[in-house]
Amino acid sequence: MAGKVLRRAAKAAAAGMMHYSGVRKAMAAYRRSQSGGRRILIVSYHRVVSDFTGELQRSIPGLLISQETFRRHLEEAHAAGYELASISDAVDVMAGRRTAKKDLCVVTFDDGYRDVYRYAYPVLKQMGVPAITYLPTAFIDTDKRFNHDRLFHLLRRVQERRFHPDFEAMPGPSVDLLGPILSGHKTVSAALDDFIGEHPTRILTGIIDALEKQLGGGSDLVPEQGDVMSWDEVRTMARDGFEFGAHTLGHTVLTQEPTPVVEHEILESKRTIEREVGIQVKDFAYCNGWYSDEIIRVLGQNGFRSGVTTEDLPNRVGGDPFTLKRKVMWENFSLGMMGDYSSALTVCQFDDCFGVLGMSRPVLGRRPHSLAPLIGSIPGANVIIQDTVLPASTLTKVTPVEVVQVTEPVLVTDPRVAAVVGGTQVVVASDVALAPEAAQPEEIQ
Repeated sequence: MAGKVLRRAAKAAAAGMMHYSGVRKAMAAYRRSQSGGRRILIVSYHRVVSDFTGELQRSIPGLLISQETFRRHLEEAHAAGYELASISDAVDVMAGRRTAKKDLCVVTFDDGYRDVYRYAYPVLKQMGVPAITYLPTAFIDTDKRFNHDRLFHLLRRVQERRFHPDFEAMPGPSVDLLGPILSGHKTVSAALDDFIGEHPTRILTGIIDALEKQLGGGSDLVPEQGDVMSWDEVRTMARDGFEFGAHTLGHTVLTQEPTPVVEHEILESKRTIEREVGIQVKDFAYCNGWYSDEIIRVLGQNGFRSGVTTEDLPNRVGGDPFTLKRKVMWENFSLGMMGDYSSALTVCQFDDCFGVLGMSRPVLGRRPHSLAPLIGSIPGANVIIQDTVLPASTLTKVTPVEVVQVTEPVLVTDPRVAAVVGGTQVVVASDVALAPEAAQPEEIQ
């Protein structure tokens, strides 16, 4: 804790020096020249709340910002010389279809939390600031909660009850997720980031469901906070000119999912918004900020014009509209040395002063698209490689290079067999018998 306070104090002091000495403006000019003549800052928020201190006791801190701090963010961006613009404007400027007289700042919200409707929407409307909200449509008009909120709430219950989960009765990877959190080595957010980089959403859901069952069920295991907008609320905002984008159906991290799931999650999310709200959906937010070439291909082929990441890097005029960079903001990004709001620190965050100085390390969102979920998505599946059949379980010991070294195409006529993925000659079937002469993992070259 003392270390965090010292780091915060040092950062606030550095921000004050840069802001009041004019160094910040010089850094802004440098970033502007790097970005092709105009900076396009895209900021991301999740939940805007009325009582930050109270909500902090029961919710993931990094998702929260108070209504007052949010308002001040908009004011600071305007005072720092940004035009508060729409995602449509930003994409057009990046593509060279229009010229901006000022640097642009685009306000975005992920997940469609009802807090945005309650506390951000009135501020945006009053100040005349455009914004876009990315919706995971399977949660709209329901009482469901996101997996990250469910897990955070359950872990609070575990701590309160001094409960020790029975990992033997939970899905295998549960110890990889819960162990570092319960031991205090990782925060919930950090552990989730690491876990979902290696496991598909259904594994995370299975762990949460199992933990809920071990705790005995009951209404107190479902978080009250974290509720999501209704379609009526979405339509109200849309009538006032606010934009909406797709964010999958079930808040699914797509880099761990096979192409059919990717297409379904993206297209059904888009179609649902268009049907319910009567607008055209052209923009997408990658869950967790993670994306792949395959996901970009699906977006490009289905009428999307942009995709936003959570990579805290500058956007460049002429850059790829499907890898738009965003700065994820929350309350503490504006806290000064004494724990109060700091204008100097806020504008230094917006102008990426700490990035220019190399004091921040952006997490890159581009990920390889995993083949493993395709294999694991069919229980008991075996894998045919040329004339050899292997159980999917053996592939955990085989590298991707070893798997795809195939010289002749596989001809498949059985409709039960899935299509070839990514051009490799690997075919998944749910009921192919394992040949007795099947090669061992070390024999596949």
